[in-house]
Amino acid sequence: MKWEQFEDGYSIPVKSWCENCEPGAVQQAVNLAHHPALVGHVALMPDAHQGYGMPIGGVVAAENAVIPAAVGVDIGCGMIAVETDIPAERFAEMPLRRAFQERLKARIPVGEGVSHKTTQNWEGFESYTANNGMRADLWPSKLDRMNLGTLGGGNHFIELQKSTALDGSGEPEGGAKIWLMIHSGSRNLGKRIEEHYHRIANRLCTRFRVPLPDKDLAFLPIEEEDGHHYFTDMLFALRYAKENRRRMMETMKETFAEFAPETTFIRTIDIHHNYAAFEEHFGKTVCVHRKGATSAKLDEIGIIPGSMGTASYIVRGLGNPNSFMSCSHGAGRRMSRIAANTSLTVEACNQAMDGIVCERWRPYRGFGKAKGRLDLSEAPQAYKDIESVIDAERDLIEPLVRLVPLASLKG
Repeated sequence: MKWEQFEDGYSIPVKSWCENCEPGAVQQAVNLAHHPALVGHVALMPDAHQGYGMPIGGVVAAENAVIPAAVGVDIGCGMIAVETDIPAERFAEMPLRRAFQERLKARIPVGEGVSHKTTQNWEGFESYTANNGMRADLWPSKLDRMNLGTLGGGNHFIELQKSTALDGSGEPEGGAKIWLMIHSGSRNLGKRIEEHYHRIANRLCTRFRVPLPDKDLAFLPIEEEDGHHYFTDMLFALRYAKENRRRMMETMKETFAEFAPETTFIRTIDIHHNYAAFEEHFGKTVCVHRKGATSAKLDEIGIIPGSMGTASYIVRGLGNPNSFMSCSHGAGRRMSRIAANTSLTVEACNQAMDGIVCERWRPYRGFGKAKGRLDLSEAPQAYKDIESVIDAERDLIEPLVRLVPLASLKG
């Protein structure tokens, strides 16, 4: 799919790679197109869906400003993947995969609100505290120190995967190999940072009567103290999220080596998909916000995961300026959590996970129409088709490796 451009009546155009984008996400894109701090255009990736203030799967550029909600609450959420030299056939048997997952689950805290029982040491805590004075009273907290090296909940996952051919002609060159993959972010730290600065941005925009298309899109001037502080604290959350993934992956590699002691870990790929960064676009420096979007600069290697029952991709960026050199961050939801829990059936969801080691569906912990049902909100049917998403962005990325899950541990 080639991107479509919408600009009639907009302050800046919207360029979309997303087919059949839901109305809520479309309205949020329109709001962004009228935002006083944004320049260039709004880019919607093929996995775009409604978020808080800004669509998840959206990319925008601000001039001398930062919008906390355009980064989101899980600052630094991203992917880490490790390629091994172990043939996929080594883990063909379900009991072996199940044993691996059970051992891993005993070593990495998994789930919403689940943390280590003791605080974790990391030089990043001391470095931040030493350099940021009074803000060190806000974070890092004891909870942040206990959360480091934990998965979290929602759509975060740990997977054992095997490589498959991209053209359907058989095994990839050298045969199918095992890959390890983790999706996680900054846990509660990023959420607190976003909410703190979002409140400040709202007060500031209200005070100066800034005409916002949506109050959730309040912004901070970069040159002002609060804007500078947000950016500093966001960078800290990015470091924290990367260290969080690194620690879990080290545990995963150690556990994997217990099952395959001869393993060589060939390469590691680690990327963020919720962050802001200063980049050169339109011949000037702007603050690019990627909310549920992955950087895809020319020859940059990225990760686009699917749902827990479908393929993920290792990709190479093509550096397309129309997307701010970005691509999708995953398959993207096609239905809300409540809609999934009230419309999907356990039988169909079980069938979608056939042959993959996974935890079966837990009781739904929320309220409303889905109360008392099983939580099916992370089932493959709740997400867009990853193959269609990849096909829609072939002018943004080149798929290099297709990975299918053998075991999937969800938060």
